[in-house]
Amino acid sequence: MSDRILVPVLGESVTEATVAKWLKNEGDKVNADEAIVELETDKVNIEVPAPSGGTIEKISVKEGQTVDVGALLGTIAQSKNIEISTESEEKKYSPPSIKPQVAREKKKVEIIKKKEEGIDEIELFKKEKKQESKEEPLILTEVHGEQEILKNLNTNIISPAARKLAAESNINLNEVKGSGKNGVVLKEDLLDLMGTMPKPSERKTTHGPEERIKMTRLRMTIAKRLKEAQENAAMLTTFNEVDMSAVISMRSEHKEEFQKKYNVKLGFMSFFVKACVVGLKNYPVINAEIQGDEIVYKNYYNISIAVGTDRGLVVPVLKNTDEMSFAEIEKNINLLGQKARDGKIVIDDLQGGTFTITNGGIYGSMLSTPILNPPQSAVLGMHNIIERPVAINKSVSIRPIMYLALSYDHRIVDGKEAVSFLKTVKECLEDPRRLFLNL
Repeated sequence: MSDRILVPVLGESVTEATVAKWLKNEGDKVNADEAIVELETDKVNIEVPAPSGGTIEKISVKEGQTVDVGALLGTIAQSKNIEISTESEEKKYSPPSIKPQVAREKKKVEIIKKKEEGIDEIELFKKEKKQESKEEPLILTEVHGEQEILKNLNTNIISPAARKLAAESNINLNEVKGSGKNGVVLKEDLLDLMGTMPKPSERKTTHGPEERIKMTRLRMTIAKRLKEAQENAAMLTTFNEVDMSAVISMRSEHKEEFQKKYNVKLGFMSFFVKACVVGLKNYPVINAEIQGDEIVYKNYYNISIAVGTDRGLVVPVLKNTDEMSFAEIEKNINLLGQKARDGKIVIDDLQGGTFTITNGGIYGSMLSTPILNPPQSAVLGMHNIIERPVAINKSVSIRPIMYLALSYDHRIVDGKEAVSFLKTVKECLEDPRRLFLNL
């Protein structure tokens, strides 16, 4: 009797998947609920478990093929109960042979024979001992380091700096032409030589001049969605800058106590999430989306946080952020980020977002124009914090400044709402006390 391996329900709006990798081969034994094949969807990778224990009878779909929900992937032949004989063959214990004793008895016989032949036992022992203690003399045949490099070389025409660099870099100075006075080899000569002989690229050495790799479904989906966002939305970006002095000071003052109490670090992201929630409540159109000929206003605040992984950009969702504390926001961000990087993110973690925050600053970005995450109407771009001169009260002061960028769908969001929203976020960050006063 055989059990069928079927494509499971993959989540909302996901109707097909690609067979990424078979974890088992035909003929392999598997246990019930053991992962046997990995499917790649538009959003996440899903492992399909074995419906029962047994042996992989047939694999119906090859790796790289696309399958629909409910399609047949293969079959498992159920394992039969096999009677196992309880009789076991006992190995008889046989004590090891006492070879040293035999060797000693043999030695005694040899000594007795030699004594009978007139050979003195003491003299015999001395001869054997002398033979055993005879060792080969130690001869050093290799010369290492600077001595090897400079042997047979006139050291008078080499500068001390060049000699040291040559020893460190294992350069044969016999082949170096000096550019100094009277042909003296200078350090610059060695540096020029090293610069003209760069090491080849490791990727080029390993893979050749070009590589051709098929795009994953996730990467194809990212490309498709981003292109659709540019084509379908009237996208516009507005900018502002925020003085991060107050947030940095607050973090420095309370970070140790915060981590001790909540067992999580106090980061910048929780401040931005809280500030964005304040802005979204004041300007609801930023939290809305277009559906057909209608505008849907959402009275809940699910913030999507962009996370870069080895597989591509993933945007898990923090749900009901208006009801979360700073500690809860930080814990959930860390949890979702780790799941995304480990490839353990599920469909539910990626659905239901109303607004997106992306942080290019962790990679060193100073300024960018983020692209919308459809069907959302706006996305906030964070950037690197850099100390810059700022005019404060008619005097110049050095402050930690971050540029903020808000990209929005101009079809439903006017410039007034976009600029005002970004200004609200700026005010909440420059005076974090506003977050606790609901201002």
